Amino acid sequence: MSLSGAGKFCQPTACAHRHPWSVPEIDKSTPIASGELLILNSLTGRKEPFVPTNSRHVLWYTCGPTVYDSSHVGHARTYLSLDIMRRIMSDYFHYNVLYQINTTDIDDKIILRARQNELLRRLEEDSAVDYAALVILAKEALEEAKAKSDEKRVAIEAALEEATAIGSSRGRTEQEGLLEQHAFKRKNLDLDEANIMKACDASTTTTMSEGNARAALFAAARSVLAEKLDREQGHLVTDHSVFNAHSRKYEKEFMDDMKALGIRDPDVLTRVTEYVPKIVAFVEKIIAKGMAYASNGSVYLSLDALQAAGHNYRKLKPAGPGGSAVTAAEMAEGEGALSGGGVTSEKRNPNDFALWKASKAGEPAWESPFGPGRPGWHIECSVVAGDILGEKIDIHSGGEDLKFPHHDNELAQSEACFGCSQWVNYFTHTGHLHIEGLKMSKSLKNFITIRQALEHNTARQLRIMFLLQAWDQPMSYSDQTIDDARSKETTFKSFFREVEALVRDDYLKQEVGWRMGDADHKLAEAYLAARQTVHESLLDNFNTKDAMMALLKVISESNLYLRTPNIRPSTLTLQAIAVYVSQILKIFGVIEGADDFGFGSGADGMGEAVGGSGSESYIGAMVNFRESVRNAALEAAKGEDVKAAIQSILQICDGLRDNVLPPLGVRLEDRPSGTMWNLEDPTVMLREMAEKLVKEKELKIGKLEKQLAARAKELEKIRSSMVKPQDLFRTDEFKEWDEDGVPIMLANGDAVSGGQLKKKQKAIKNQAKAYQDLMEKSGNNPQELLESTQKQIDALNATLLELSL
Repeated sequence: MSLSGAGKFCQPTACAHRHPWSVPEIDKSTPIASGELLILNSLTGRKEPFVPTNSRHVLWYTCGPTVYDSSHVGHARTYLSLDIMRRIMSDYFHYNVLYQINTTDIDDKIILRARQNELLRRLEEDSAVDYAALVILAKEALEEAKAKSDEKRVAIEAALEEATAIGSSRGRTEQEGLLEQHAFKRKNLDLDEANIMKACDASTTTTMSEGNARAALFAAARSVLAEKLDREQGHLVTDHSVFNAHSRKYEKEFMDDMKALGIRDPDVLTRVTEYVPKIVAFVEKIIAKGMAYASNGSVYLSLDALQAAGHNYRKLKPAGPGGSAVTAAEMAEGEGALSGGGVTSEKRNPNDFALWKASKAGEPAWESPFGPGRPGWHIECSVVAGDILGEKIDIHSGGEDLKFPHHDNELAQSEACFGCSQWVNYFTHTGHLHIEGLKMSKSLKNFITIRQALEHNTARQLRIMFLLQAWDQPMSYSDQTIDDARSKETTFKSFFREVEALVRDDYLKQEVGWRMGDADHKLAEAYLAARQTVHESLLDNFNTKDAMMALLKVISESNLYLRTPNIRPSTLTLQAIAVYVSQILKIFGVIEGADDFGFGSGADGMGEAVGGSGSESYIGAMVNFRESVRNAALEAAKGEDVKAAIQSILQICDGLRDNVLPPLGVRLEDRPSGTMWNLEDPTVMLREMAEKLVKEKELKIGKLEKQLAARAKELEKIRSSMVKPQDLFRTDEFKEWDEDGVPIMLANGDAVSGGQLKKKQKAIKNQAKAYQDLMEKSGNNPQELLESTQKQIDALNATLLELSL
């Protein structure tokens, strides 16, 4: 199915600064399935028709994590979004997908973090460094960190000035973003400084032992100490097991996080360290073709030779006018934090990038014809993907920030090695996840780990949140986006349970003597329209946002249909809608396995719901009894004499609904037409009960706090009104007053000015009224009213204290 205007191919002349992209060559003996799937291809910047190289087979590679620290929700943004796309590709469009992920288990970031953690461990265990010595070391580290921060800011401001001078709007925007990020980092450093100085203050150690004071200072200064120790002693960490243990720890944590998020395992999972021999052979092949060269034990890809051989460079993030200044900074970042300032002198072209890095002291090394070293960052993906998927890949995915230099450099070295002009046919890049306006990043210390997110939200809620966003656009992680996902989750689940109840109570017999009316036709049309919209949306670049809205729309229309007065609902049509919505949510990964979320799961399967069982008969009888008692109580409540008794009966009924049945997994909902019941997971219902209690408690606390504020204000008013009007200004400020208590002379002998005299007279008049009102209100006993109000305040404070425990 083609979407209007979306299926046109991008011509080389139509996209400024873009390199040519060709329609993938295919096996023409196999017909292409009907329906045109469009994918936003980063190689062209446009939606392109998806054409697999080999019939229905799709070779898909995704850059995995650099396992140096815990994964955060920004990673979940990428891997959850790609998991959804992969599920749609295989489970909805029925392509045969081979999906590969690679974990980077050796990299500058891993080396740095592993070294730093090892050096911090050694320092923490060094008894020779007492509290006093640690104070000196921490202050030195802090000053060095501040100096480095200042240098970074000056460099960014200089680059911003240069970009502005040459008229590079992109360069200016990127440098402004870096300046904003630097300000955020400096704020974190300032916070570290405050904590360090507090821990260094001897006065804070008077109530704690020296050991505890040392531990507190070590915790506060950990970040700046790590950088200082690494600069001075990083070369002393030579044991490979330090780096291996670090990467294995976070690799396992990453895979556990993916499982917790419900992300399918890849079909193939590779590791860089297991591919070093093949990486060396890959580099040798590029050297043999004259497009790479060795220099001081490292190997660099020659961009000049690459382009002279007819290859295009920077396909994903073309360098526009004035892009060279930006390129230098981005390339330096891509080379890694351990490259050092002397690397540029080893290169024939400053923008050449490393395929193999000569290892320095404190870095792991493998033997190679070029000397002991380790793989460059970019080469790893080319080698592992080329080995598993071959010299022609259908889809390559990753986060937006990997476009340049990582993916552009991947393409360059792969096309150089394989001798092709298009190693990857489609590149897909997920949008950034932002928090507080900035991209979530470990370096900014503004990240929320996946495990932290799952403490407050379920994997389903996170998945729904991402389904409601475009996978290729930036999005914000906030209370609002999570609350919206929770709301949508409730909408789906409530609809499934309601249709289950309808099918259970009215199955088969409902069609006897039934005919479609206008409302029924409208519902059937809404069902078909939803299916059509979902299909077109998924064809249009995996547009799950519109697909989800289509599902929610047909649910909304179904709910309106069910609320239509004097209608006998079409149970089979509603069941068909519920089944279809569940099927799509299963494809999206919202419903997994024997999940109790989808349609037909709320009562241990629709077969049991329809046929009935002993337990259901028991529940049904119990519900009928409760409903009869409730109806009788409501009727009797019309009489005044038995009102209290009736209220008690109603409370017992509600207690059964709210407290007794949920732990048994029974949900009751009172409706105008009767009571609806469903079986659900007791743990889910208990969690809902706990959340409800928390909310009720918060509301109660808020109400009490308002009452307390009102009583405190009232108490202050009583105290101020108790002052007799003639005594209002009898203070040391004055020395003479008239008979009404109006001050006429200041303490220094000066007369009170006319203007001040009028103000004082007005104030005394107002006080006289307040005093009179108080006397009337208190029955001429203001002290008793004061004490009574104070007791109310004390009681409110006691209740608040009890609730806060």
